[in-house]
Amino acid sequence: PLWTLLDIVSTEDTLAEDLDQKLIHEKLHRAVSSGLDEREKVIVVMRYGLSNRRPLTQREVASRLGISRSYVSRIEKKALEKLRAILSSSTNGGTV
Repeated sequence: PLWTLLDIVSTEDTLAEDLDQKLIHEKLHRAVSSGLDEREKVIVVMRYGLSNRRPLTQREVASRLGISRSYVSRIEKKALEKLRAILSSSTNGGTV
């Protein structure tokens, strides 16, 4: 399934939560930009539709990059683990 930030962070329609969501988006963007290598970044952007793109399936990403779907899956999994670690450390006093 394709996950969006809203799937991860459920919010109600309040000003404070909207602001929090904006901060989370900014942290996520910084984490993708600075915490991933180029191939991981490309795959995450393509898979999750970042930068105003349409989210693609692993098969679509694999086809566009000329690699196997299983390789896309492995790179994506590694990239998501890195992002979770970065975002976790930023909420525990670190910075992104």
